[in-house]
Amino acid sequence: MEVLAKIAFGVYTLVILGGSVVAVSSSSLVRALIGLITTLIGVAGMYLLLASPFMAFMQLLIYVGAVSVLVFFAVMLTRAEKGGDESGRAPMKRYVYGLAATMAPAAILGWLVMTKPVDSVSMPVEVPIKQLGQGLLGSYFLPFELISVVLMVAMAGAVLLVWEKRGQKTGGDK
Repeated sequence: MEVLAKIAFGVYTLVILGGSVVAVSSSSLVRALIGLITTLIGVAGMYLLLASPFMAFMQLLIYVGAVSVLVFFAVMLTRAEKGGDESGRAPMKRYVYGLAATMAPAAILGWLVMTKPVDSVSMPVEVPIKQLGQGLLGSYFLPFELISVVLMVAMAGAVLLVWEKRGQKTGGDK
């Protein structure tokens, strides 16, 4: 059984890495979104390996389902101009900036992990689903609801922006 878990870990790792490479390197926003969805599905698989099917299901439901659909609608409702903002920058300069943006947080987090180790627990505490639900809808009710409000406002803002741009192109409301 341990061999199958290692194989599954390798497969999920490849899915996550492959999806992230597609998401970052794609010039099309729709293809980048497909890469993001692939990465999020791989993360859900990692939750399954951690014997946390509830978290895997929530990953699929919230991120792959809701957030990805929201981003997809935002991409479809807005039109990007040809060339974009970075058309004048040299490609090498963008790669250097990207590498710096990746390495800076990695270096800071690596330094923190090495200098301030956290005491680990030999056996993780298993939290029943009922207790988790009561925790989310009890003490974390306000942040839980604020996330849904932020998502709704983002979608409404995208629709409003498209509505205004289409109104300007057609000569305004008649």
